[in-house]
Amino acid sequence: MFESLRSRFERLAEAISSSELKGRDLDRILDDFRLSLLENDVALPVAEELCEELRGKLAGGVKVPRFGERERAIKPILRELLLKALNVEGGADLLELARGKRSRGEPLILVFMGINGTGKTTTIAKVARYLAKNGFSAVLACSDTYRTGSIEQLEEHGRRLGIPTIKHKYGADAAAVAFDAINHARAKGINAVLIDTAGRMQTNKNLLEEMKKIVRVSNPDLAILVVDALAGNDAVEQGRVFSEAVRVDGIILTKLDADAKGGNAISLARAVGRPILFFGIGQGYDDLIPFDPEFVIRNIIG
Repeated sequence: MFESLRSRFERLAEAISSSELKGRDLDRILDDFRLSLLENDVALPVAEELCEELRGKLAGGVKVPRFGERERAIKPILRELLLKALNVEGGADLLELARGKRSRGEPLILVFMGINGTGKTTTIAKVARYLAKNGFSAVLACSDTYRTGSIEQLEEHGRRLGIPTIKHKYGADAAAVAFDAINHARAKGINAVLIDTAGRMQTNKNLLEEMKKIVRVSNPDLAILVVDALAGNDAVEQGRVFSEAVRVDGIILTKLDADAKGGNAISLARAVGRPILFFGIGQGYDDLIPFDPEFVIRNIIG
């Protein structure tokens, strides 16, 4: 992962280390870097922001320690830029939320949203597994009553993980399924309710209205948007439209292991204004890691 973006940052460090960083030389370096970012799925506003911040840091030259290497001195500057881009206010610690809800005798309620093909249902199973490994029980709500096979898919994940599911028939009120799952969790002392929803194109107004109803009825602790890392610039558009239509508290970025570019990992949170909570890095139930800026920075800069 991040192979292409890593090579672009290496090329940037080399260009900076061999340039006077004045006038047209600096303009050329930043123009090339901006284009590289865009080619690697970094959103335009974030690419512009990174380049302008880099200009401010380089305008006065690069301070190199005595007997040091100039290229090595550049890496802390690039790390600082990435760290600022990756950190977005409002991030939530899922386990801390779950502990707080359990202490009050209430289940943690999570609603998962996203278009078809992002790996949303598998991600729900991964989050359930993550909670189980940390001592929290869960129930899965089959509130995708729209797509044929969706209920059976979530049920199969539940069977493999030993986690119960609540379902109605296809075409039923999706919000009613979520309501029943929450009541079931309260009655049985289950710690978390994970609510699946119909994968919808962000332009489908009817399904977005259904989503609003599910969120209104379930009143989740977190409404989570699941986004495919391979979606390119459309990932930012999905985030924008969902955020405008219904509340989004955080993002899970899936298929990061298959993304050689990595731009969405850098820019999605800042472009959408919502924090990334987890990365999906494989097909297994344990292939889910909590968001860590250092994980991204290590893979890009080292």
